[in-house]
Amino acid sequence: MNTIWRPILAERDGPKYKALADAIRIAIGDGALEVGQKLPPVRDLAWDLQITPGTVARAYTVLTDQGVLEAAVGRGTFVAPPAGDAPPIATPLRPIEVDVVPHGTYSDPAGWNLVSPGLPDVGQAQLIRDLMGEIAANPRSGVMHYPNAAAFRPAREAVMHWLEGTPLGALDQEDIVLTHGGQNGLCLALQSVLRGTRPVVLVEELCYPGFRRAAELLRADIAAVPLDAEGLIPEAIEALARRHDVQALLTSPEVHNPTGAFTPQHRRHQIAALAQQYDFQIIEDDCYRLGASRAPSYRMLAPDRGWYVSSISKTLTPALRIGFAIAPKPHVAALRRSAEFGFFGLATPLGDLTARLLKDPRTSYLADQIKQHFGRYVQTCVNHLGRHDLTWHVDVPYVWLRLPDGWRTSAFCQAAAARNIQIRPAEDYAGREGKTPHAVRIAINAQISLAHFEKAMIQLSELLDNPSERIGV
Repeated sequence: MNTIWRPILAERDGPKYKALADAIRIAIGDGALEVGQKLPPVRDLAWDLQITPGTVARAYTVLTDQGVLEAAVGRGTFVAPPAGDAPPIATPLRPIEVDVVPHGTYSDPAGWNLVSPGLPDVGQAQLIRDLMGEIAANPRSGVMHYPNAAAFRPAREAVMHWLEGTPLGALDQEDIVLTHGGQNGLCLALQSVLRGTRPVVLVEELCYPGFRRAAELLRADIAAVPLDAEGLIPEAIEALARRHDVQALLTSPEVHNPTGAFTPQHRRHQIAALAQQYDFQIIEDDCYRLGASRAPSYRMLAPDRGWYVSSISKTLTPALRIGFAIAPKPHVAALRRSAEFGFFGLATPLGDLTARLLKDPRTSYLADQIKQHFGRYVQTCVNHLGRHDLTWHVDVPYVWLRLPDGWRTSAFCQAAAARNIQIRPAEDYAGREGKTPHAVRIAINAQISLAHFEKAMIQLSELLDNPSERIGV
């Protein structure tokens, strides 16, 4: 470190990151910090000032975005030359403010793709690029040998850090297996527990299509469990368990996909008791939760048969395919075998990136910014569609809309498509023989501007008020 500069914040009002940013500007103006001078590392300055690393990182990135500072991959943060004295640097990491369109959003297109959630880039892309550069220059686990469990220990510890606060029961880093996204985690869990020639897997009657695809891939028979407002109906589970060799239940109790429903703790206790009584495993998919957990996981409620699968695809980026599966203690070895025999493990640079990304103090801040950004889009959606039968939550990147009388799902989706709005019908989440409601899932695509997204909500509201079926005419 080649600077001994330290700011004084005690007499400054307002948010600490703004006070720190102002102190840096003043120091540059006074000559206390010169062009090209390196600023203290985030953690060092945070320690000296007794503030959080996230506060320092936010101040640095605000100034980087404004061209006051510049970041050099693997070297640190430096005072930038005045505008015009140097070529522009790469797009910097910056926090998102209420009226700011985030990095990486494309200009308003002719239509709206609301089939899958689109994450805003609030700076995580630049952070990932920076970390990739550091790893390329100095990989922790190397680039010339097979992955191994010991080399991935830092990545597993980073996952534990990332999941801090999630009620998972007794957990050690050795219980975690890194996967290529959540779908890979589901397949690995099923591979670890299914046995015999015709195992039966239970799924929700409306569920994430990947549940059925994973079970079909492993030649399992699928049985759909009816739902009510609290999720899976325990009596229906028991009836199926009595008739079939049920070996696994796939479910999303925190954020049900597609309805957004939440399964409360008392209902989870009932389902965990049935799993114990009828000897089947519960595999929980928690990929869509953006906020805090609202009830204990099945891994906590049923320690010998509760599995947990998640990823960063809905919280940071889907591009990296970083996921994780956590087995109950008796099945950890089986889960590890499924991963090792299937693909040997993640690529070692990806393991190194996981270790850095999920422990970087900036990452949790950025994830919170993504959640807040999604929340503004959800609120816009509710403002226009909330008078209809709409299920939503500010921490869920989609809404579930039950169509009013006069609309059938296929007709509504076609009418929306005619206005260049793509949404998913309830049929996409049901089995071939299942009876589906007249409903649609509308994903929050935060990769388009909020104003353009609102135009889509206005269009959908107009459609809902003018159904295609004229009853009684």
